[in-house]
Amino acid sequence: MAKVLVTSALPYINGIKHLGNLIGSMLSADVYARFMRAIGNEVLFICATDEHGTPAEIAAHEAGLPVAEYCREQHENQASIYRDFALSFDYFGRSSSPQNHELTNHFYHRLNDAGFIEERSIAQVYSIDDGRFLPDRYITGTCPHCGYENARGDQCENCTRLLEPTDLIDARSAISGSRNLEVRQTKHLFLKLTKLADRVEEWIDSRKDWPLLVSSIAKGWLKEGLQDRGITRDLKWGVPVDRPGFDGKVFYVWFDAPIEYIGATKEWADAAPPGENRDWKRWWYDADDVRYVEFMAKDNVPFHTVSFPATILGSGENWKLVDYIKGFSWLTFYGGKFSTSQKRGIFLDQALAEYPSDYWRYWLVANAPETDDSSFTFSGFAGVCNKDLADTFGNFVNRTLRFCSARFGDAVPAGGAPGEMEEELHDKLRHALTRYTICLEQMRLRNAAAELKELWTIGNVYIDRAAPWTHIKADRDRAAVILRTAINLIRLYSIVGSPIIPDTCAQLREALGVKISEAYWPLTMAAELRALPAGHKFQVPPPLFKKITPEEVADLSARYGGEEQAEAAA
Repeated sequence: MAKVLVTSALPYINGIKHLGNLIGSMLSADVYARFMRAIGNEVLFICATDEHGTPAEIAAHEAGLPVAEYCREQHENQASIYRDFALSFDYFGRSSSPQNHELTNHFYHRLNDAGFIEERSIAQVYSIDDGRFLPDRYITGTCPHCGYENARGDQCENCTRLLEPTDLIDARSAISGSRNLEVRQTKHLFLKLTKLADRVEEWIDSRKDWPLLVSSIAKGWLKEGLQDRGITRDLKWGVPVDRPGFDGKVFYVWFDAPIEYIGATKEWADAAPPGENRDWKRWWYDADDVRYVEFMAKDNVPFHTVSFPATILGSGENWKLVDYIKGFSWLTFYGGKFSTSQKRGIFLDQALAEYPSDYWRYWLVANAPETDDSSFTFSGFAGVCNKDLADTFGNFVNRTLRFCSARFGDAVPAGGAPGEMEEELHDKLRHALTRYTICLEQMRLRNAAAELKELWTIGNVYIDRAAPWTHIKADRDRAAVILRTAINLIRLYSIVGSPIIPDTCAQLREALGVKISEAYWPLTMAAELRALPAGHKFQVPPPLFKKITPEEVADLSARYGGEEQAEAAA
C-alpha cells in the first residue's frame, strides 16, 4: 500500500467558484483521490480556502463585514457546496489558520537565515483617490507583451507572463478605476530567486514525466531568467511579518498560500478526534515514501513549479516536494472566459440548483481541458448527459432491473449456467476495465470517461444481443442467466463509476443491497459477474438520470447568458 498525498489549487475566498475552477483543480483531484483509495492506497486529500490579499479585503468591505467574519462565512459556504459536489477532501482548511501563520513565518526565518531574503526599498504604486498603496493584483492595464487590456499588476492572465505594476500600459486602480496614481517608496522583503535558480532548474529537470503543459510553462520561466520576487505587501489582512520594522505589513498571498497545503495538513492533525493520532509530518517531512500529486489550472503552474519549490529548497529542510503536477487549460463559457468578478458563466451553487452533481461531474470529466481549452455550452451539456448518462447507463440499469422485477421478482434469478456469450462479455469487460484503470492511474480524465462509457456500452450490447425477453417463455433458465449477469454488471458499474459519479453509484449500491469497502477495485471479471448470487434481494430505483429537454436548454441559455456570450465570442 502506497501513501499518496493529493492537493488541489486553493479556491479563493471571494465568492462561489464556477465550473472552470471545479474541473481545473478540485474535481480532477477528487477523481484521482477516490481511485487511489479504491485500489488500496493510503490517501490524504487536502485543500483549503485561500483567504488573504486585497480581493478579500475589498469583498468584505462591499459586504459590510469585518474581513475575518467575511472569510469565515465564505469558507463555510464553499465547504458546503464542495460537500454537495461529493468532493472527498480529508480536510478542507483555511489559509488564515494559526497553523499557516506559524509555518509561513517558519519558512521566512529559514530562508532569511540562509541568505535568501533581502530587504529593499521599492517604488510602489499609490492611488491618491483610494488613499492606499495598491497591491499588484489591484492594478490593471495593458500587458506590454501580448496587448491584453485587463492584465493584472502581478501577472497577465492571457499570456501568463509575470509582471510588475510599472510594466503595465495605461495602468489604473482596479478598485476605483482611477488613473490618479503615483509611485512612492516603501520597504519590502524579497525572495532571491536569482540565487535559487540553479537548484530549481535542477529539480524541474529531474521531473521527467510531467505533462507538456506543465513542463513547458516551468521551463519557459527558467528560460526567461528568474527574478527576485517581493513576498510582503502593505496590507492589514494576512500573515503578519515577524520582523522588526515591518509592522502593518503581511506576507504576499502567493508566498503563504502554497504553504497552506502543509498548514491544512497540520489543521487536519490538530482536529483529530480523541484517541486518534494523526501525524501530519509523516506526509510532509522526511516523507520519501509519499507520492505527492498536485492539480491546478495553468495560471497556477508557475507558482507551484518555481516559487513554492524555491521556498522549500531554500529552507534547507527535507520538506516534501511535488512529484507530479496535473495542469489544465481553460474551460470557457461559449468560447469566452468564465469570470468570478463579472459573474459570467454558471457557478457551482447555480449548477446544483439546476441538476444533481453527477450530471456536472460527468460532463466536466468527459470534457476536461487537459491539453487545450474546451468550451461549455448548455446544448453540449444536455447532449452528453442525455446520451451517456440517461440513454446508455441509466437505461441499462432501468430496463434490466424493471424487467427482472416484473418476470422474476425483486431478487437475482436462479437457474441456468453461463455460456459462450457470457465468456465473450467477460473478455470485453476485462479489456475495457484495464484501459479505464490505466487512464485513471495516468490522470487522463477525458479518456477515462470515454472508457467508462465503453463499459456501459458493452453491457447494453450484451443485453440487446442476449435478449432475455425472447427467452422468458421458452427457456426461462437462459433468461435467468442473462438477467443475473446483467444485475452483477450493474454492481460492477456501481463500483468502477464511483470516482466520477459517486452519488449515483452509491444510490445503485443501496438499491442492490451491496456494501463495498472504499478500498476495493475489481480484479477478476468472472468473480465480479457472479458476486450477487441467486436469491439476493434488490430494489428497483427510480430512473437514475432524466433527460434535459430542448426547452430546458433554451431556458438555461437565456437565464445564464449563453446566447449573448456566443454572440460576443463570434
